[in-house]
Amino acid sequence: MKVLIASGAGGGSAEKSIGKFFHLKEFGEALKKQGVEYKLVKETDYVSGFPNKNPKSWISKKKFKKLIDEFNPDLVFVDRQSHFGLETIKMKIPLFVYLRGHFWSEQEWAKKTIYKDPIMKTVINLRKNIAERVFRECQGIFMTADYLDGVIKEHIPNAKTFHFLEGLDTSRWYKTKGMKEIKHPCVGMCHDANWWGKTKEMLTLDKVIAKLPDVHFYWAGDGQYKREILEKLQKYENFHYLGTIDYPDKVRDYLSEIDIYALPTGMDTTPLSCREAMSMEKPIIASKVGGIPEMIYNDETGLLAEEGNAEQWIEKIIKILDNKEFAEQLGKNARKLVIDKFNWDKLAKNFIQIVSKEMKMIE
Repeated sequence: MKVLIASGAGGGSAEKSIGKFFHLKEFGEALKKQGVEYKLVKETDYVSGFPNKNPKSWISKKKFKKLIDEFNPDLVFVDRQSHFGLETIKMKIPLFVYLRGHFWSEQEWAKKTIYKDPIMKTVINLRKNIAERVFRECQGIFMTADYLDGVIKEHIPNAKTFHFLEGLDTSRWYKTKGMKEIKHPCVGMCHDANWWGKTKEMLTLDKVIAKLPDVHFYWAGDGQYKREILEKLQKYENFHYLGTIDYPDKVRDYLSEIDIYALPTGMDTTPLSCREAMSMEKPIIASKVGGIPEMIYNDETGLLAEEGNAEQWIEKIIKILDNKEFAEQLGKNARKLVIDKFNWDKLAKNFIQIVSKEMKMIE
């Protein structure tokens, strides 16, 4: 079997793009162990189209056709629902789509916040139309959290959906000398602020940081809503903004040093940053939204806080900091879960079984 994997890496922050490509490479290597030949590419290097910022890329599809002719894939696997997927469908090559998040919610938030003018709303709608055609006409949608099944079926009723967790090679996430400039006790965050639907939950920390003046809060990340967050939180001496840190080495140093990993978010699935922190045996506190409870089991692999509940955040931070044995057990349980549930070899075997069955049905 030959699998062409196309990544949408390139949008968003550099750190996030590198992370996506990095882990799809791990997926490809896991497929290779199972006897599958794969090729991993960045989709915009081969095809894009309207609406796109670069009009020169709208017309030529020669690079895409050359890629297909030379590699001759049995199937294509994409992590973005755009022109690469559309051209794959037109060439009648079996296409499988990987959905990491709540696509439709993100589109609505974009129209409410980022793209308010009529022209950009039209652009968003055009992109949505392309994505929904890809969803409708692909052979199946691999989703990173079970809660997405209902979301997908609401918009694409006849879609075939399959559970697919993005794995993690825990051997790459090990303790280092850390970042000595970080003060303790501390809570660390490492995520971008690109979608207001997710990012707004960080404002819950306004009261948390104020109530815990002896605890240091660190945020590593970037994004278009950075300013809105910093305007609220930088007034506190115990809040520290680190900006973007290099992935994965500096992220590994950062996670080695912090006492608690936190993810305050308004919507998410099975976030990569949490899995990386779990791999490094960090006690985690995260918002009880989306697919997060499918990996953070309260009081077992981490702690969950209700959306917008600052008092719960305060209570849970204190609970971890005051009980070292409890914190260590959470970390050990979390790493074990990642090894058991997010094992690339196991996930690759499952992927091969699913796509093999689906392709036989279309022969």
